[in-house]
Amino acid sequence: MKIFTAGVLTETNTFSPIPTGLGAYEGEYLMRGDVNPDDRHGYEVPVNVWKRMAAERGWTLVQGLHAASQPSAATVRRVWESFRDEILDGLARAMPVDMVLLRLHGAMVADGYDDCEGDLLERARALVGPDVPIGAELDPHGHLTARMVENATALVIYKEYPHTDFAERARELFDIIADTALGKVRPHMAVHDCRMIEMFFTTLEPMRGFVARMKSLEGHDRVLSISANHGFPWADVPELGTKMLVVTDDAPEVGAELAARLGRELVAMRGKTRVAALPIEEALAAAAAAPPGPVVLADVADNAGGGAPSDSTSVLRALVERGVRDATIGMIWDPGAVALAHEAGVGARLRMRIGGKVDPLGPGPIDLDVEVTGLARDQRVAYAGVRIGVGDMAALECDGIAIVLNSRRTQTRSLDCFTAVGIDPRARRLVVVKSFNHFRAAFDPIAAATLYVAAPGTLDPDFTRIPYRRIPRPIWPLDPDPWS
Repeated sequence: MKIFTAGVLTETNTFSPIPTGLGAYEGEYLMRGDVNPDDRHGYEVPVNVWKRMAAERGWTLVQGLHAASQPSAATVRRVWESFRDEILDGLARAMPVDMVLLRLHGAMVADGYDDCEGDLLERARALVGPDVPIGAELDPHGHLTARMVENATALVIYKEYPHTDFAERARELFDIIADTALGKVRPHMAVHDCRMIEMFFTTLEPMRGFVARMKSLEGHDRVLSISANHGFPWADVPELGTKMLVVTDDAPEVGAELAARLGRELVAMRGKTRVAALPIEEALAAAAAAPPGPVVLADVADNAGGGAPSDSTSVLRALVERGVRDATIGMIWDPGAVALAHEAGVGARLRMRIGGKVDPLGPGPIDLDVEVTGLARDQRVAYAGVRIGVGDMAALECDGIAIVLNSRRTQTRSLDCFTAVGIDPRARRLVVVKSFNHFRAAFDPIAAATLYVAAPGTLDPDFTRIPYRRIPRPIWPLDPDPWS
């Protein structure tokens, strides 16, 4: 048996001010041929799972292009087309193949392409023909399009948010596609459109129980896999929205009924699957009234993990203006300020202009008198068993507020984002993280309370304020009852 694998991953925020060109992929992840065997980036994890599973069976695995960038605006057209064509050329050279495994995202948009994943899957299907099984592993924050479903044999989506199960889902996908190639199963995908826009935090109820229920239904009544496609709210595309996906062994009626039933359960949970975001003033007041211990405050609208700049100064400015002490905030993306801090060195005192260089919705940069208290070069922080690159880092102290800057735009997922430059978040009363939900796996164990703040930003948590023009209507919460 011969397997071909390749992948392109990015989450496109069509409202982001940051373009996604070739440099965005070269700076994040771009591999040709064998990926790194040590999972050091995280992007390698599913591919290395597939390599090990193929080796255990004595099968051949051929690797094509693997590329990834941080979430931002649409990928430049020529970059997408060159990546797509390179993957397809690699597949053509590897043929004949018995199965194709792709590492994709589900919310990738390029100039002229609303559905990059569907484009790639359709062209791959045309190359290999109708009988070679094609599988793809996806992020739940994607757009489960008709084109993707039509051209893939099976799609498997991470069940967890924060995303900690990409290795498990890789094994699940491999088993389904391998069994298809061996003639043991005939996958059929059923999709139910929930007609809503929502976020689903799977570490919290009621979503925690829903994920457990999905898992309990797999392996029975010819059900091979169940996925909740959360959707990605910050993309103005025609197939946006929450959907349920059920993969059965040639049991379309079973799949359709189960997808619809689970989809109705998701609809019934609307408005209850995430934590409400508070205005800055309310969030700071609630933090002051919280029990003793660190209070974690999530600056959700400036989350680099959803395409925001991560350089907004809205919350930092509020801390300074209100004289808040015993606080820390990170990571603010500011390569220029990081370079100045490294040039000045630890112990230096200087006036520095921080943040606000790219963020289009916040108050702009803030000028502060700071002391450089910590520096680090080319750091990688722990997350879900892998190491995530955050670039060079600097810690600045300003009147009781420790500010962590970094040079590689990425969200705050881990305590390492502070401890790498000598800041212990467990010893601070207020810990502000620029993240929407991925921070919780690391920060929940230390938090006396966790609050979400709705400061101005590219990831507005109030979906009714997002200026959509092309999404399907009716859809909740823009329309009160799209299910009538």
